[in-house]
Amino acid sequence: MTRTSLLLIGALLSTSGTSPAKLTVSSVRGVVTVPLSNRPGEGALIPVGLLARALAGTVQDGEWVTLEADGGPFRFLVGTTLVQRGTQLHNLPATTRRRGDTVYIPLAFLPDVFADAERPGWVWTASTATLAQAPLAKPLAVRPPRTTTGAEERARLPDGLRPGHQVTIDPGHGGTDTGNPGIHFPRGVNEKHVNLAVSLVIRDELEQRGVKVRMTRTTDTLINLGQRAPRFCGSECDLFVSVHVNSLDPRPGASKVRGFETYFLSDAKTADAARVAKMENDAIRFDLPDDSAPSLGNLDFILKDLTTNEFLRESARAAELVQSHLREVHSGP
Repeated sequence: MTRTSLLLIGALLSTSGTSPAKLTVSSVRGVVTVPLSNRPGEGALIPVGLLARALAGTVQDGEWVTLEADGGPFRFLVGTTLVQRGTQLHNLPATTRRRGDTVYIPLAFLPDVFADAERPGWVWTASTATLAQAPLAKPLAVRPPRTTTGAEERARLPDGLRPGHQVTIDPGHGGTDTGNPGIHFPRGVNEKHVNLAVSLVIRDELEQRGVKVRMTRTTDTLINLGQRAPRFCGSECDLFVSVHVNSLDPRPGASKVRGFETYFLSDAKTADAARVAKMENDAIRFDLPDDSAPSLGNLDFILKDLTTNEFLRESARAAELVQSHLREVHSGP
């Protein structure tokens, strides 16, 4: 397909009365559909925030809206047809528009700029309004399973969790261990309830994407702190995530405490990390007697330490991804 025909398709998508109602993005992350805006005289427009999420990218707002995605950044001047990639300026057949807190960019950006002939990594299909990532040039790396049972090696896609993977979700605290008291919540509601509510939403979202989920608890019950990972995250478990609420003040004008943070299993390297570790580990005082819990001998301790360190880099990357995606939907630091 020539550059001329790509520009023609972009123009038709932006001015035709039969503009598509949705965009389909197919990548190694899966298939995502993005609803399009089709107002008379404007052509098909994409909510740039939803496009960024589909492309595993980010958006920075301003007079120039920046989409940081594969091959970016791409900068759109709101109220004009201009988009900048690197040092090159492109003139799109429709205008980038702002409605409320949402910025819409022309659908023509995808065939004209993002998936043009100079970018072989993506393929645009105009008839179905589909943006598809081209097949990888080399086979995916594989690594042995975590156990030594001789099971077949499992392929690992570079972007992490995919359908078929298993995640253990641990709603923090529970039962007699209430966590933070929630003094500004309705009477009887505290951290353990918030943790469980959030965890159940995460479970539903993951299961809709084909990821297997195991919960450490689905009711208000106490699970010994030291048994949560060993009991619920075995050899088939790809990721263990514990949900906590450090502090929350919903009163009007209260903004001293806001934002989000993600910790992964490692040695605390800052005073704040050490403080949080101590605060959460203090929950061990609520643990029930458990005679079945084996004590670690020297060899067991060494093996456990090796296993933890083996996945240290992956854990750090997982935490990094959580933080980057939360920034897309939350303004807190």
